[in-house]
Amino acid sequence: MARIAVLLWLALAGVVAAQQAGNAPRFTGKSDVMDGKDLTAARRHFDAGARTYWHSHDNGQLLLVEQGRMRAQKKGQAARDYGVGDTDYTPPDVVHWHGAAPDQPLVQINVGFGGQTKWFDEVTAAEYAPKR
Repeated sequence: MARIAVLLWLALAGVVAAQQAGNAPRFTGKSDVMDGKDLTAARRHFDAGARTYWHSHDNGQLLLVEQGRMRAQKKGQAARDYGVGDTDYTPPDVVHWHGAAPDQPLVQINVGFGGQTKWFDEVTAAEYAPKR
């Protein structure tokens, strides 16, 4: 999965380099260049059962499972598990949490699109447990 993250990074770097050189990518569509101030990427490691607090992002967030299993939930929806290679997008201002599944650690790649993160309450054991 590290290869997927590297390929994603190289693809983004290639698009930016091509646009900076004045050569638009060859496709039929529109490409918006995002400055570094508008785009962040990080690799986060969670121990089994570890998770964030409830939070939201002004401009949304994209998550990619690189290793392990991820559990995530958007407010008002059931918690879901994600495997290696799976992605989850949370739109702007949607309150959510994410972290590792209870039985294994997680390495996730998260991409933010600028703005602030607003933090809320801790995720309870009942909220974390899968609803069956």
